[in-house]
Amino acid sequence: MNKYHLFFCLCIGTFLLFACKTKEQPPPNIILILADDLGYRELGCYGQEIILTPNIDRLAEEGMRFTQFYSGSTVCAPSRCVLLTGKHTGHAYVRDNYELGGWLDEEEGGQLPLPEGMVTLSSLLKQQGYATGVIGKWGLGGPGSTGVPNKQGFDYFYGYLCQKQAHNYYPTHLWENQHWDTLNNIYFKPHQKLEGDENDPSAYEKYKGKDYAQDLMAEKALAFIRSHSNDPFFLYLPFPVPHVALQVPDEALAPYTGKLDTVPYKGEKGYLPHQEPRAAYAAMITRMDEHIGQIMTLLKELGLADNTIVIFTSDNGTTFAGGVEPDFFNSTGELRGLKMSLYEGGIRVPMVVWWPGHIEAGSVSDHIGAFQDIMPTLLEITGNTIPGDSDGISFLPTLINADVESAVNLDIQEEHPYLYWEFHTWGGFQVVRKGKWKAIRKDMDQYPDSPVELYDLSVDIGEQHDLAAEHPEIVRELTELMELAHTPSVHFPFAGLD
Repeated sequence: MNKYHLFFCLCIGTFLLFACKTKEQPPPNIILILADDLGYRELGCYGQEIILTPNIDRLAEEGMRFTQFYSGSTVCAPSRCVLLTGKHTGHAYVRDNYELGGWLDEEEGGQLPLPEGMVTLSSLLKQQGYATGVIGKWGLGGPGSTGVPNKQGFDYFYGYLCQKQAHNYYPTHLWENQHWDTLNNIYFKPHQKLEGDENDPSAYEKYKGKDYAQDLMAEKALAFIRSHSNDPFFLYLPFPVPHVALQVPDEALAPYTGKLDTVPYKGEKGYLPHQEPRAAYAAMITRMDEHIGQIMTLLKELGLADNTIVIFTSDNGTTFAGGVEPDFFNSTGELRGLKMSLYEGGIRVPMVVWWPGHIEAGSVSDHIGAFQDIMPTLLEITGNTIPGDSDGISFLPTLINADVESAVNLDIQEEHPYLYWEFHTWGGFQVVRKGKWKAIRKDMDQYPDSPVELYDLSVDIGEQHDLAAEHPEIVRELTELMELAHTPSVHFPFAGLD
């Protein structure tokens, strides 16, 4: 046998070994965890020094942590829409919170529903044979609408359909699929001010219940994993924590009690009062972290850890309402702005991906990505076709550019030519990020030619120095991209632009 025949045989042998290995390996399970209003610096692995998050920190130690990853929007519903459809807010069906119905149980209407036939990550994975479940806060269609999860590609749903109901962690009910699940709680208004002595613990008892929604959701998540341990599954966990109201079981509050607070929160900024608001906020995040630890333990017990991808991120930045004190916790670090802002603090979010055997443990990436990228990334990993109208780009090459197990170099990571956001509250905003440059335009509801702010994020992550006057050519370029990225929407018009 000459050297050419030997080389040929080696190549064929390598191919057959890889093919057999690929054939034996079932499609990976996917767990996508979405926190609610969790700030960029509110995890230990991102520099948090007060709030304890050991389980999420372990995911980062064993996986990859992103430093320049962005949410789909700066508030709940549109961010979720971007995540599930792969379209940024210039093209997405839902571009802002759009409330229907009222606060009372009998008025529950949810938010603007996704239309029938919408292509979603869940519908595409379901077509591929995945068991699909969503447990947590939905916000993309209320009871009986076209937007309920069971009509958007999910086999199973448990949680809040309406975001307004999620303002109380002790609700009278949650939804299981399209059925009302009555809880052992008595109805009370989710927005009220303290009545009574602020230093009397009994004055806060009426804001508690017996069935804590976050705990119930965690139990359902564990049950879903057990029931689908022999099949590929996609489990989407849009947990409601730490969105206010400040509510957490007493045993979860105990590690922080008496250590952080000096002044009670009496409900002055909406939502519900709490005697120890800082402790409650920290405890809510730690409680969620414990639930994530339970999930990771179960994956290992069931032998699923080596073939499961876990993604953890947040729908937007930290809130300014309901007794939350972002300055105390350094919630967004050096970033400017909070929730409902398109400055970095409102949209740059923590992002951790865990995938044993594929991602280098403890790796950190400065790849610039956003929620619209999660859909094409997971579709590429599972061998599915990425929709041609997606605004996202797969970041799979970033995750496994040097595959830990096979050391196969993948394609170079494609980069976004630019990222775009629009937001229709507070006068209307447009934002473009291209490379190091970020442009922000405000008051778009009335003034299509309103001034543009320009920031160089490579040296000014806090967006303190507006360089628009110094770089008019960059301003013109990014303004043109704003106009290119926006398409008119019946539900979310820009009067000054459309």
